[in-house]
Amino acid sequence: MLTDPAPHNSDLTGFRESDRMTTLELPENDGLPAIAKSIETAMKAEQTANVRRACADFVRIESKFYEVSDCNVRVLAAKPLKVREQWTMELFGDYAPETMVIRVWMRTAVRKEITSFGTFLSTLCHEFCHHLDFKKFNFADSWHTRGFYERAAVLYHHARGTPRKRLVWAPMSRGRWRIDWQRTRRSTEGVS
Repeated sequence: MLTDPAPHNSDLTGFRESDRMTTLELPENDGLPAIAKSIETAMKAEQTANVRRACADFVRIESKFYEVSDCNVRVLAAKPLKVREQWTMELFGDYAPETMVIRVWMRTAVRKEITSFGTFLSTLCHEFCHHLDFKKFNFADSWHTRGFYERAAVLYHHARGTPRKRLVWAPMSRGRWRIDWQRTRRSTEGVS
């Protein structure tokens, strides 16, 4: 995961604020781990309609807690695959702020197999955090900042019922950052 470069316009203040916001207030006893488990069960059974319903429940409960407009979720089949000479990109999900629609793909692009539950849930949390950036925090854009990835991770671990991992960041060129997964894993080994 790589952060976006900082904008060079009036959006810089919002970008910096997003980068500083590394946590989210979380609801108690909201049933998200149970909903996440129902998503996982429906995915394993390849029951797309049940996955769609559970994702809609997830978004509805979170929208109510954060006091934002509810958004729609579309669960689609195989992920789009963009192929160029030097690279290939697989799209996991997206969010359209103008229509407030989250799209998540349930199958891999090449083999058309059910994607891993962890990846799917992480994508749903990621896209919902884009919704929060626009509707709760009133950012002009929803940048991929360190804070954004941290907030998405907080929501993911809450929904999964797992302890939050401390993300370790490595600097890149042009003021960008990437998650150093090797150091992140090492920093959480043995943590229960």
